Amino acid sequence: MTVELIGYTDKLSVSPGDSIQFMVSTDLPSYDSNLVRLIHGDDRPVGPGFKEETVESVVDGRRAGRRQYARAGSFVTVADRSVLSQLTSFTLQAWIWPTTPLKGETQGLLSKWSEEKGGVCLAIGKQGDLELRVGDSSARQAFNTGFPMRAREWYFVAAAFDRLEGRLSLYQNPSANWPSDPSSATLESAVQAHFSCSDGAPLLMAATTVETAPTETRAARGQFDGKIDGPRIYGRALEEGEIELLRQDSPPSSVASDDLIAAWDFSQDPSSSRVTDAGPHGLHGTTINMPTRAVTGHNWTSTEVDHKHAPEQYGAIHFHQDDLEDAGWEADFELTVPQGLRSGIYAARLNGDGSEDHIPFIVRPSLDAPRGPILFLVPTYTYLAYTNDRMEATKSFFATMPEEELILDPLDFYLEERPEFAMSLYDNHSDGSGCCYSSSRRPLVNMRPKYRHVLSKGGRNLGADLYLIDWLEQMGYHYDVAADGDLHEDGLDLLAGYRVIVTGTHPEYWTEQMIGSVETYLAQGGRLAYLGGNGFYWVTSVDPERPHIIEVRRGLAGTRAWDSAPGECYHSTTGELGGLWRYRGRPPNQLTGIGFTAQGWTDPAPGYARQPGSFDERASFIFEGIAADETIGDFGLIFGGAAGDELDRIDFNLGTPHHTLVLASSSGHGPSVNPVIEDHLQVGRSMRPEHSPNVRADMVYFETRNNGAVFSVGSICWCASLSHGGYDNNVSRITKNVLDAFSASDELPPKAG
Repeated sequence: MTVELIGYTDKLSVSPGDSIQFMVSTDLPSYDSNLVRLIHGDDRPVGPGFKEETVESVVDGRRAGRRQYARAGSFVTVADRSVLSQLTSFTLQAWIWPTTPLKGETQGLLSKWSEEKGGVCLAIGKQGDLELRVGDSSARQAFNTGFPMRAREWYFVAAAFDRLEGRLSLYQNPSANWPSDPSSATLESAVQAHFSCSDGAPLLMAATTVETAPTETRAARGQFDGKIDGPRIYGRALEEGEIELLRQDSPPSSVASDDLIAAWDFSQDPSSSRVTDAGPHGLHGTTINMPTRAVTGHNWTSTEVDHKHAPEQYGAIHFHQDDLEDAGWEADFELTVPQGLRSGIYAARLNGDGSEDHIPFIVRPSLDAPRGPILFLVPTYTYLAYTNDRMEATKSFFATMPEEELILDPLDFYLEERPEFAMSLYDNHSDGSGCCYSSSRRPLVNMRPKYRHVLSKGGRNLGADLYLIDWLEQMGYHYDVAADGDLHEDGLDLLAGYRVIVTGTHPEYWTEQMIGSVETYLAQGGRLAYLGGNGFYWVTSVDPERPHIIEVRRGLAGTRAWDSAPGECYHSTTGELGGLWRYRGRPPNQLTGIGFTAQGWTDPAPGYARQPGSFDERASFIFEGIAADETIGDFGLIFGGAAGDELDRIDFNLGTPHHTLVLASSSGHGPSVNPVIEDHLQVGRSMRPEHSPNVRADMVYFETRNNGAVFSVGSICWCASLSHGGYDNNVSRITKNVLDAFSASDELPPKAG
């Protein structure tokens, strides 16, 4: 068991004068904390080694340790009201789509229940059938249909109990309702049962009881995996004919207005945590831990795939036992960022008894601060997309690798011990559905400077971007740092005054606001240096109410870890169509000249060969000091070359500007480097790497209006080659040539005619 020393922040980016809180959990009785500026993360001896700069601050000191617990699992809670606590007879009804009915655990559907005092609980029983529990402090009873439900099918479920007549009815009916269905069941029973809902407990959906034990990793007991649609409560036992009308989505006219207790409409406010009760008492609820909204309901007809256009067909919420929005830890210390602290990537460094952690964050300049010539835009949304990656998406890839090649970082093993920290956007929930939300308010275990990714065996994402920070430091550049979340929030106000924007190595996840801001910035004469690969790829949205949450729907095409379910490609947080920007008519080629073309991780990475465009007068400043026959970047800390990991290429059909110069291209990639799926309409010989001309990285340059320009390298590995040979190499020289010209000159070489 790994000794725990881990933390997170309440925000990923701050300006001088802002406060940032640090939440820490540890098994240690005490630990030391310090503020450091991160410079180089890769601690392998083949490179410059780990570099950080200690910064004196109020963060420094010895601190008492304590264990804190993340409590996962989504559900809905509705505060107790007299109309609920005074129930005597009732009907509970809902449509459900269970995903793990045979899990062997009780899974709550509608519950106002206490293990000590009883109450009422409609649930899926341990055998996968519908179960009703009723009781009070003296006795509790359970009634079951006895027939297990199938996974991923809609069922109409209801329970009616008449206390005066001692009559109980349970209904478990699949929506298909074909004859002799073994999962269809009705239970009619005369019972003598007593129950009480007057214990003050909230009404829950998708759970049985709220968990209070601090050592538990679940936010509630009896959590449900699957969808719930249209739950209702009536204050009397409806008759069989009335129940049948409910199953037909025709509430019976015989039900008096005062019989309806609540009728929740999950289609309302899908972007929020609010759960609306359309009934007479306004028993509105709150979602806990961000279950998936804007999902198809039991009555979805497939004629409309946008939840905004047919909200009545999107009345479901998909709950998961491993959802987590906010770990909810208490702050252990806080920093008010001092005025004058230079912009950069920082971390609270924790040390104790041989254990260490770095909790990274970004210090950006204030909007009214003087600007340097260069802004390094850190791809924090990509970090969030990959954070706590449990590597499910690459398991089939791992199966082809020799066991000795699978070198996991200690943080990977630690993450296996902490399923309650939730997962990445590359993983599936425990019920098999794709994870479409990621939150920064939890331990981001693999967003650490020294983390070695199993694919690259070195820095990736944060670690890879520190290769660039280290090089900027070595070259003596004056630069600022901001998060892409800052660009989403502040747009052009963030970019104003900078001559050049430099991306990180993997700016894959971008919002519409971010893309629009950079397009306008370029049109106004700004310059962009895209020093990575697979950028500007997935449509990403930020929750307007909870900006620590990003959302990605994978769509039904593209190189992806999972598919969005049919009818569930539109985001709940913003209502926009998800998937690839390519299918929204904004492929990355339009912005940077190149777009995602291939990926692979076991073969050595080659360098680039110069192409005719590199000899054009317009590009002469880029290749100053580079020989005509020189191979560019046939070296590097990752895969031994600059053209590796994920690659981009030009495509004029996808919007590459026609005056783009192709400066250099890679070739000779190994068999593990495969073309992306979206470039192929059918299976064929061209999908094999050795037959695909698209398996390459293109380095390109083009000018924009008002003396703006774009330089793109087309490879995640580019920055891992910057430090080779004591920073004296052609990758470093080309990058310096570009940044010198982009940041120091108002005029660039002659433009295309």
